[in-house]
Amino acid sequence: MSDSMVPAFLGVERSVLGRRWRGRLDARGEAQALALTQAHGIDDFLARVIAGRGVTVADAAGYLDPKLRDLLPDPSSLRDMDAATSRLAHAIERSEQIAIFGDYDVDGACSSALLIDFWRAAGAPEPLLHIPDRIIEGYGPNVEAIRDLAARGATLLVTVDCGTSSHEAFAAASALGVDVIVLDHHQAPEILPDALVVNPNRLDDLSGQGALCAAGVVFLVLVGLSRTLRARGWWSDDRPEPDLLAALDLVALATVADVSPLARLNRALVAKGLMVMGARSRPGLAALMDAARLDGPPRAYHLGFALGPRINAGGRIGDAGLGARLLTLADGMEARRIALELDRLNGERQVVERMILEQAVAEAEAQLAGSNRLSCLVVHGQDWHPGVVGLIASRLKERFNTPAFVIAFNGEYGTGSGRSL
Repeated sequence: MSDSMVPAFLGVERSVLGRRWRGRLDARGEAQALALTQAHGIDDFLARVIAGRGVTVADAAGYLDPKLRDLLPDPSSLRDMDAATSRLAHAIERSEQIAIFGDYDVDGACSSALLIDFWRAAGAPEPLLHIPDRIIEGYGPNVEAIRDLAARGATLLVTVDCGTSSHEAFAAASALGVDVIVLDHHQAPEILPDALVVNPNRLDDLSGQGALCAAGVVFLVLVGLSRTLRARGWWSDDRPEPDLLAALDLVALATVADVSPLARLNRALVAKGLMVMGARSRPGLAALMDAARLDGPPRAYHLGFALGPRINAGGRIGDAGLGARLLTLADGMEARRIALELDRLNGERQVVERMILEQAVAEAEAQLAGSNRLSCLVVHGQDWHPGVVGLIASRLKERFNTPAFVIAFNGEYGTGSGRSL
């Protein structure tokens, strides 16, 4: 049957862009959507959406109303988990000074805040926190920062959302007598650094949790750590075990902002986390929602396009540690001050991004006009802000449907970022 003989989807023969709407489902998908409607009594439109995502009749109930009790794995299923939680419990029991080295994005900020909140609840010494400057230090642990943390008394370094490939930095930590635990989710090399590495994407991990962001990994670590401390008799009436479900607002924010797939465990974490966030019990997030002018209960869209970009703005063009500090604050006034600063920085980031994007698009169009066989776009500019090159690369990739690299030069040296299809 020709396309013209198939009824237009929702009756739209010509859209604003002049295109005829076509249903995405084939005959098998149409049958699946009908079966979903009949079996679960859901709206035809919703049935079509989830059928297009491959959801079956048997899976629909769990997909539409995911339950943590059904999907949360045993933390011990991750490699190095038991050794890591044992070492962390030892640090709490001995009142060791730990240091947290987090990435400068939303996932790193949320992961750092999760650990800090747990440490406070456990009655342990306040962790040292280091969020690297995106421009000066770059991504991941560095030797200079580790030396500074060791000089300030740290005997255990915990890296979150980074560290899986940090051989040189951790060799320096070992020489200084500092133990290292990595809580990460990035793709891992075959040879891991000298550390306990809890990462579902390491090659020898069989947990099946590779879709988790770093905050999801940290959450599982805290579930395992709380269990370990419970077995050792650490929790008491005077020192009650923390309610880890109350921390799911941070896990949800990180999961959406890091563009992790919203399926299975991630879907349950975000669904429950949105409910927690709606209670506005975390002063930092409540202040950020107000600064972002959110009305009504938070939705996944708000996490990805309102709250996430504001936390990221600190790492891109301001103080990289602002986001993590905001998320751990109990002082409402200070939370409001930092939230407004992040809102201001986000507005500044948008202006910088628009200016550079205009130049980058012009350069990309000139390249494409000269050749119709480009395998990728490579654009660059003098004095472009390096904190937004990743965003510009994403915009170019989406606009031209071509892999894109963007380089910000400062003199003869440049900082670049790339995006593939």
